[in-house]
Amino acid sequence: MHDTIIIGGGIVGLGTAYVLVCGGADTLLIDRDDPGQASDAGAGILSGGVTDSGDSGSRYDLSVRAFKYYESLIDRLRADQAGNDGYTRCGLMVVAVSEDEIEPLTSLRASIEMRGEGRGVAGEADVRTLSSDEARAMFPPLAAVHGAVYSSRGARVDGRCMSRSLRRGARRHGLRTMSAGVDSLVLENGRAAGVVVDGETIRGRHVVIAGGAWSGAFGEQLGVQIPVAPQRGQIIHLGLADTDTRAWPIVSAFHEHYMVPWPDSRVAVGATRETGSGFGTHVTAAGVREVLDEALRVAPGLRDAEIREIRVGLRPLAADELPILGSVTGIGNVFLVTGHGPSGLQLGPYSGKLVADMILGNEPEMDISEFGVGRFG
Repeated sequence: MHDTIIIGGGIVGLGTAYVLVCGGADTLLIDRDDPGQASDAGAGILSGGVTDSGDSGSRYDLSVRAFKYYESLIDRLRADQAGNDGYTRCGLMVVAVSEDEIEPLTSLRASIEMRGEGRGVAGEADVRTLSSDEARAMFPPLAAVHGAVYSSRGARVDGRCMSRSLRRGARRHGLRTMSAGVDSLVLENGRAAGVVVDGETIRGRHVVIAGGAWSGAFGEQLGVQIPVAPQRGQIIHLGLADTDTRAWPIVSAFHEHYMVPWPDSRVAVGATRETGSGFGTHVTAAGVREVLDEALRVAPGLRDAEIREIRVGLRPLAADELPILGSVTGIGNVFLVTGHGPSGLQLGPYSGKLVADMILGNEPEMDISEFGVGRFG
């Protein structure tokens, strides 16, 4: 009998598992390793409350807390000697490339200053306005922009490295893993008693559903709506031969695209947000054109870069675009951690911590009732 069974082995499920096993819970993580897991393809932008400033109160609080949590999580993983976690503080720059983006940039700066007050993020010392020349000095391929806002707090995380590090760290504390699909939940007397895998029952006192875009499959059995659907994202990794990109910041404009530099002369650009895409993980001509058109609009200096790789991920997008967190209505020992959409790498580990704390009997650090599945009826 396990204390907790986790369904899903992306960064959300692994982040939940890590906290549970560090807290002494006997935990089994089951994952069937579907192609298109969002953690493998995500850009890994940790914005530190800069680009999240237009979010609702609870969503913004979650984002800020999730950003702060990364530093303590990284410290614990490194103490566990869990290997390369792919985390780096690199700074983030938001630019206005066209005239219609000047007003949104001005509003963003004002919003950052207002909402960052007293939160310890994106304060005056961390955020500054840049001229076009200053912006291009920091990110040389950039177009001649109308202005930019830069935050030194922005960071990036390689989802693949972080997932491996969480898995290694959790295994050091006793996590058990299984490569398989879960056929169904075992429900007895209105509570979960385990899961069925390949026709066999595995018993557990709690069940966590962290199945990303596939989480909705358990809604009917639980008698609730879990309106999470895949949103395909295509991201292109460009190579710039003999170019040192280590000190370049993340760049974001106002068309929901971005550029994330990595140390190996590489810049990831993207990404599409294909709502209603289904579970197809193929690269599309329209997706590639969209990503490259926007990348070259913002940074025409990338025009001679080579295309090293195109990654495709299926983001778990909830119907109202907010995460789904907490226990299932009427079945208190089943928990959901899903629906993060394009913010899974930033929000996922902390969301998992909040749910893990509930399972361990600890008081959660914030009220997550707004994110409960009961909001869907």
